[in-house]
Amino acid sequence: MSALAIAGWSFPVLLGLIFLRLPIGLAMLVCGIGGGILVNGWLPVLAQLKTLTYDTFSNHSLSVLPLFLLMGQFAGRGGMSRALFQAARAWVGHRRGGVAMAAIGACAGFGAICGSSLATAATMGQVALPELRRIGYAGSFATGCLAAGGTLGILIPPSIVLVVYAILAEQNIAKLFVAAILPGLLATAGYLVTIAVYVRLRPAVIGPHDPTPDPARWQSLLGVWPVLLIFGAVIGGIYLGIFTPTEGAAVGAFGTGLLAAFSPTMTWQAFAEAILETAVATAMIYFIVLGAAVFNAFLAVSQLPQAAAGWVVAQGFSPMHVLIAILLLYLVLGCIMDSLSMILLTVPIFLPIVTALDFGLPAEEFAIWFGILVLIVVEVGLITPPVGLNLFVINALARWVPLGQTYRGVLPFILSDLIRVTLLTAFPVLSLLLVRLLY
Repeated sequence: MSALAIAGWSFPVLLGLIFLRLPIGLAMLVCGIGGGILVNGWLPVLAQLKTLTYDTFSNHSLSVLPLFLLMGQFAGRGGMSRALFQAARAWVGHRRGGVAMAAIGACAGFGAICGSSLATAATMGQVALPELRRIGYAGSFATGCLAAGGTLGILIPPSIVLVVYAILAEQNIAKLFVAAILPGLLATAGYLVTIAVYVRLRPAVIGPHDPTPDPARWQSLLGVWPVLLIFGAVIGGIYLGIFTPTEGAAVGAFGTGLLAAFSPTMTWQAFAEAILETAVATAMIYFIVLGAAVFNAFLAVSQLPQAAAGWVVAQGFSPMHVLIAILLLYLVLGCIMDSLSMILLTVPIFLPIVTALDFGLPAEEFAIWFGILVLIVVEVGLITPPVGLNLFVINALARWVPLGQTYRGVLPFILSDLIRVTLLTAFPVLSLLLVRLLY
């Protein structure tokens, strides 16, 4: 069997292992080692493992990941997520569907200091679900809203997925963060419009909420200043060139921890739990990174990415048709894989294919635009039944809501996502405008 054939068969084997509930990182590691042995034999694979592991984890850029994760842990345990929700509820909670809108706004704010979709969904779910249930919101609508809002954690910079994409595609992390701002705000606006339309079509899904007195509204903003301060320091410092993204992550983690230390909820036990949760999440991510590195090294030896790119070019397909097909494949993969695994597995294959086509953009701008599109469709996968991870996170917090109802509740937000994907695909300027203005 040729190397290309072995590489081709590795994908159904990988999906089979995933369906058998093998951890994704381990599944990629097994397929990478097994495929490498079939192509090159034992000794080259063992020699490669010795150097590949060191080369992968000695990458200075990877230190951004645990720092952003730690920043999100400190923010959640320091009460910042609750302050964001209370402020948003005070200002818009009295409107029709306003408490759900407040939850979306709080998710966007928390995403600005977190960078993880699952962490945003879990944290804001703990804060907002009890209030939504108390007021009388339908369980399906409340859980669907929060599952969708959680995706803003990877859309609003800083984003862990974008950091990984930048490393894989060898792109500037700061430019990708800039490019993600407008699509992230567009996502937030799209979810708010979805809520406004849905509650008018189905008013029974929401409950009443009395207006907050004006003094209490202004007082609620006092709890938001730490988030604004951290976001401004980290993102502003990166954009202004005061420090690198890695240094910015360290500044953010230190500043968030310092502010959280003054919160009554940040006890020594909470601090230890934040460190432990960060370590566990980092270990999981790093193991997936290692598995993907071994698997992608095997694919590189097999020449599959180059052969696939050459085949696509030879067929004469329209560049836009190829891009749409790849985005549709991401939507399908999102039903069975998590976002980070999809990025690590597919970008080394798909990026050479689309780069070989002519989209009328400079190479760097195209890589940034493609990264934002990938980020968006990966985010849709997090709320796509049957295996959208955000759906399970929120449903675990709302055990009184059947999972099927959560599936139905998230459908309007998936429609909003698909409209946004269409706009960003048709108009690259939406992703590139701020990059062109600032750089």
